[in-house]
Amino acid sequence: SILNNQYFVLINRDNRLDKSYVPSNLKKSEAKFLEYVQDNNLESATSAAAKKMFDAAAQDGISLIGVSGYRSYSLQKKLYEARVREKGEEKTRAYTAEPGASEHQSGLAIDILCNEYQTLDEGFENTMAFQWIMDNMTNYGFILRYPKGKEDITGYDYEPWHLRYVGVDVAEEIMSKGITLEEYLER
Repeated sequence: SILNNQYFVLINRDNRLDKSYVPSNLKKSEAKFLEYVQDNNLESATSAAAKKMFDAAAQDGISLIGVSGYRSYSLQKKLYEARVREKGEEKTRAYTAEPGASEHQSGLAIDILCNEYQTLDEGFENTMAFQWIMDNMTNYGFILRYPKGKEDITGYDYEPWHLRYVGVDVAEEIMSKGITLEEYLER
């Protein structure tokens, strides 16, 4: 069935990956990542799609930059715990997944910014790069995973930088209907 396909795995607070889960086909992405970033591996189809999308953006004068790709359970745990210490539990939960509940552990998610804007916050939505992503990402199989106004469904605040790979057909359907992956899978 389509839902057994690894590209449709639903990962959120209610559907967690096991701490031992590592994608079998991780690949270092050839898409451009921030220089200091270590987590630039992605699941292989996601990696190829990101590279194609970044190249197409560059043709249009848009410099996309990957900020985060695959993150292991233990890295997510460190990140989560560090943010809780810094910001407290409630603020951290709005944007940061608990270990096992992060799409980054699947290798199917990528956080993207651009040359002109390198902060993971909502201001990214005001860039030409974000507009380009919104107009073009489905051609490469990506969806905006945590859209504005869907916080009650996704469990996360709006994240204009977080894209999730689901393949072209499904991406086009999800984005054209203005729904989330949760809503798509619950039909």
